[in-house]
Amino acid sequence: MTTTTERPTEQPPARPALRRTGDWARRAPLLPALVFLIIVTQLPFVGTLVISFMNWNAYYPDERGFAGFDNFVRVLTDVTTRESIITTIVLTVSVVLVSLLLGMLIALLLDRAFLGRGFVRTLMITPFLVVPVAAALVWKHALYNPEYGLFNGLLTAVFGGGAPQPDWISTTPLTAVVAALVWQWTPFMMLIILAGLQSKPLDVIEAAQLDGCSAFQVFRHMTFPHLRQYLELGGLLGSIYIVQNFDAVFTITSGGLGTANLPYTIYQTFYNAQDYGRASAAGVVVVIGTILIATLALRTVSSLFREEGSR
Repeated sequence: MTTTTERPTEQPPARPALRRTGDWARRAPLLPALVFLIIVTQLPFVGTLVISFMNWNAYYPDERGFAGFDNFVRVLTDVTTRESIITTIVLTVSVVLVSLLLGMLIALLLDRAFLGRGFVRTLMITPFLVVPVAAALVWKHALYNPEYGLFNGLLTAVFGGGAPQPDWISTTPLTAVVAALVWQWTPFMMLIILAGLQSKPLDVIEAAQLDGCSAFQVFRHMTFPHLRQYLELGGLLGSIYIVQNFDAVFTITSGGLGTANLPYTIYQTFYNAQDYGRASAAGVVVVIGTILIATLALRTVSSLFREEGSR
């Protein structure tokens, strides 16, 4: 007598229509947020893109029409715009590099265990939480002012009544803007680098220390290579925001003394010259540059996620 074993009946594959219905059921709650994001961000950009191809100046309303790429040519060939682009690059590179260096040093200090470390970390991120306009006003009036500013007060306290009382904004305008932005963005860099320090492989570092490696050798050959991608991420994210900075330049120097960056030049072109077409073209140039930087930032973030997932 032979026994037969019944095979378990296989479940039929889900129908494509049901699968699509399930996908839409999961994605439907996200549709309002997607529609709101498109309305708030993409529609204004499309409008700016259309205006950038128009000859539109409020002072000459009868001459409005299609201009092609003339506005972009004027943006890239205008002397004032080229100088503002150079100022934007110098400002962005200076702030990002100094903020990264200071943020890394502070993160290395805060990575050590000491009494009150959590409280000190909270204090260190405070400058990043201050409203940018309020921070710029504090630097302009409370620190840089030649009559009652803190910097000149310190010079008087150290060197006496004969100490020089420089006008910091007039003598070093771009450095004054850079210093205010570095104070504001160093906590941001510190948080990113501190997150990288928290994820470093402690067992490998302990083994290197047992083998006789000094603290500098551990930092140079192990800690710093581990922080490379976090430094890149901080630099790229900082560049995205600092390229678009307007508050510090407008508040501290009002764009004078060679500190007018591209966002401030766009503001002047739009509100003072009333040249909507050229201002929109300059804005499109800024957006394209920001997209390029953001693409590099997304690649860095994705590589970090892949490394974390492989551990």
